[in-house]
Amino acid sequence: MGDAVNERLKGYARDNRRSPTEPEIRLWRHLSGSRLGGLKFRRQYVIRSRILDFFCASVALGVEIDGITQDPVADRLSDSAMAREGVAIFRFSNADVMQNMEGVLTTILAAARARPKRWAATVEPPHPNPSPEGEGLA
Repeated sequence: MGDAVNERLKGYARDNRRSPTEPEIRLWRHLSGSRLGGLKFRRQYVIRSRILDFFCASVALGVEIDGITQDPVADRLSDSAMAREGVAIFRFSNADVMQNMEGVLTTILAAARARPKRWAATVEPPHPNPSPEGEGLA
């Protein structure tokens, strides 16, 4: 994807963050600040040629909230392309979010827990503040 297209998508994403829909506002209250299972989500995240409503990079999980203007055929094709690249997309209707938040959150959390961690540590990381050699030894 060209730089101009990517910058244009980032501009759209920025605009979307400034003017979220009511269902997006409500869901974001539960996803922001790692409130859902300690998972960090981003809003209006640009990935490839798409803007995802919410994205958790650690498990490559996208969440889309669909209004009545969505194109189901195009969405399926796009979601399949993302799946081939390892990104799972979960879709909820505006009504789902507005009327069944607990069910939406339960589904998202279960899906995230079932996905492999993208950056699982294979070895224990070093201590962030190692003491100088010999310090504190008697």
